[in-house]
Amino acid sequence: MTSTAVALPATRWTPRLGAALTGLVTLFMLMDAVTHLAAPAPVVDAFRRLEFPTALALPLGVVELLCIAAYVWPRTAVLGAILLTGYLGGAAAVNLRVGDPAFETLFPVIVGVLAWGALYLRDRRVRALLPLRGR
Repeated sequence: MTSTAVALPATRWTPRLGAALTGLVTLFMLMDAVTHLAAPAPVVDAFRRLEFPTALALPLGVVELLCIAAYVWPRTAVLGAILLTGYLGGAAAVNLRVGDPAFETLFPVIVGVLAWGALYLRDRRVRALLPLRGR
Protein backbone atom coordinates (compact mmCIF):
# COMPACT_ATOMS: atom_id res chain seq x y z
CA MET A 1 0.00 0.00 0.00
CA THR A 2 1.34 3.42 -0.85
CA SER A 3 0.21 6.60 0.75
CA THR A 4 0.09 10.00 -0.84
CA ALA A 5 0.19 13.42 0.71
CA VAL A 6 -3.11 15.25 0.76
CA ALA A 7 -3.99 18.64 2.15
CA LEU A 8 -6.42 18.83 5.04
CA PRO A 9 -9.83 19.37 3.48
CA ALA A 10 -11.16 22.76 4.46
CA THR A 11 -14.52 22.77 6.12
CA ARG A 12 -16.47 25.87 6.95
CA TRP A 13 -15.01 25.64 10.48
CA THR A 14 -11.37 25.37 9.44
CA PRO A 15 -10.73 29.08 8.80
CA ARG A 16 -12.93 30.08 11.75
CA LEU A 17 -10.96 27.88 14.13
CA GLY A 18 -7.74 29.24 12.63
CA ALA A 19 -8.94 32.80 13.16
CA ALA A 20 -9.91 32.05 16.76
CA LEU A 21 -6.52 30.49 17.50
CA THR A 22 -4.79 33.40 15.75
CA GLY A 23 -6.73 35.78 17.99
CA LEU A 24 -5.70 33.85 21.09
CA VAL A 25 -2.02 33.83 20.12
CA THR A 26 -2.15 37.48 19.07
CA LEU A 27 -3.80 38.61 22.31
CA PHE A 28 -1.24 36.77 24.41
CA MET A 29 1.68 38.14 22.40
CA LEU A 30 0.24 41.69 22.47
CA MET A 31 -0.16 41.50 26.22
CA ASP A 32 3.45 40.37 26.53
CA ALA A 33 4.70 43.12 24.21
CA VAL A 34 2.79 45.84 26.07
CA THR A 35 4.21 44.69 29.39
CA HIS A 36 7.69 44.88 27.89
CA LEU A 37 7.01 48.41 26.67
CA ALA A 38 5.53 49.57 29.99
CA ALA A 39 8.13 47.69 32.08
CA PRO A 40 6.15 47.42 35.34
CA ALA A 41 7.87 46.07 38.45
CA PRO A 42 7.12 42.37 37.69
CA VAL A 43 8.79 42.71 34.27
CA VAL A 44 11.83 44.40 35.81
CA ASP A 45 12.03 41.64 38.43
CA ALA A 46 11.73 38.96 35.72
CA PHE A 47 14.50 40.57 33.67
CA ARG A 48 16.76 40.60 36.72
CA ARG A 49 15.94 36.96 37.52
CA LEU A 50 16.67 36.00 33.92
CA GLU A 51 19.91 38.03 34.06
CA PHE A 52 18.85 40.35 31.23
CA PRO A 53 19.52 44.10 31.28
CA THR A 54 16.23 45.92 31.89
CA ALA A 55 17.18 48.30 29.07
CA LEU A 56 16.32 45.46 26.66
CA ALA A 57 12.64 45.47 27.65
CA LEU A 58 11.72 48.27 25.24
CA PRO A 59 13.58 46.90 22.19
CA LEU A 60 12.21 43.41 22.84
CA GLY A 61 8.69 44.82 23.06
CA VAL A 62 9.12 46.64 19.74
CA VAL A 63 10.54 43.52 18.04
CA GLU A 64 7.63 41.49 19.39
CA LEU A 65 5.11 44.02 18.05
CA LEU A 66 6.74 43.88 14.62
CA CYS A 67 6.59 40.07 14.64
CA ILE A 68 2.92 40.19 15.62
CA ALA A 69 2.13 42.71 12.88
CA ALA A 70 3.77 40.46 10.29
CA TYR A 71 1.87 37.44 11.66
CA VAL A 72 -1.61 38.98 11.53
CA TRP A 73 -1.22 40.56 8.09
CA PRO A 74 -2.22 37.81 5.62
CA ARG A 75 0.45 38.61 3.00
CA THR A 76 3.27 38.26 5.55
CA ALA A 77 1.71 35.70 7.89
CA VAL A 78 4.24 32.95 7.12
CA LEU A 79 7.16 35.33 7.71
CA GLY A 80 5.46 36.49 10.91
CA ALA A 81 5.04 32.89 12.09
CA ILE A 82 8.74 32.24 11.41
CA LEU A 83 9.73 35.39 13.33
CA LEU A 84 7.41 34.55 16.23
CA THR A 85 8.84 31.04 16.34
CA GLY A 86 12.34 32.47 16.67
CA TYR A 87 11.26 34.93 19.34
CA LEU A 88 9.46 32.26 21.34
CA GLY A 89 12.36 29.83 20.89
CA GLY A 90 14.63 32.43 22.44
CA ALA A 91 12.23 32.81 25.36
CA ALA A 92 12.20 29.05 25.91
CA ALA A 93 16.01 28.92 25.76
CA VAL A 94 16.36 31.71 28.33
CA ASN A 95 13.90 29.97 30.68
CA LEU A 96 15.76 26.70 30.24
CA ARG A 97 19.11 28.38 30.91
CA VAL A 98 18.04 29.74 34.29
CA GLY A 99 16.37 26.49 35.34
CA ASP A 100 12.74 27.63 35.30
CA PRO A 101 10.05 25.00 35.93
CA ALA A 102 9.01 22.84 32.97
CA PHE A 103 5.74 24.68 32.28
CA GLU A 104 7.41 28.10 32.16
CA THR A 105 10.03 26.70 29.81
CA LEU A 106 7.54 24.90 27.55
CA PHE A 107 4.87 27.63 27.45
CA PRO A 108 6.60 29.62 24.66
CA VAL A 109 6.91 26.40 22.67
CA ILE A 110 3.18 25.74 23.12
CA VAL A 111 2.36 29.27 21.93
CA GLY A 112 4.59 28.74 18.86
CA VAL A 113 2.84 25.47 18.03
CA LEU A 114 -0.54 27.20 18.40
CA ALA A 115 0.63 30.01 16.10
CA TRP A 116 1.58 27.54 13.37
CA GLY A 117 -1.56 25.48 13.91
CA ALA A 118 -3.68 28.60 13.56
CA LEU A 119 -1.87 29.59 10.38
CA TYR A 120 -2.30 26.07 8.99
CA LEU A 121 -6.03 26.22 9.62
CA ARG A 122 -6.62 29.72 8.30
CA ASP A 123 -4.42 29.69 5.19
CA ARG A 124 -5.04 27.16 2.43
CA ARG A 125 -1.61 27.90 0.92
CA VAL A 126 0.07 26.69 4.10
CA ARG A 127 -2.13 23.59 4.10
CA ALA A 128 -1.00 22.91 0.54
CA LEU A 129 2.68 23.27 1.56
CA LEU A 130 2.34 21.07 4.64
CA PRO A 131 0.00 18.27 3.60
CA LEU A 132 -1.15 15.57 5.97
CA ARG A 133 -0.56 11.96 5.11
CA GLY A 134 -3.61 10.20 3.76
CA ARG A 135 -4.55 6.96 2.11
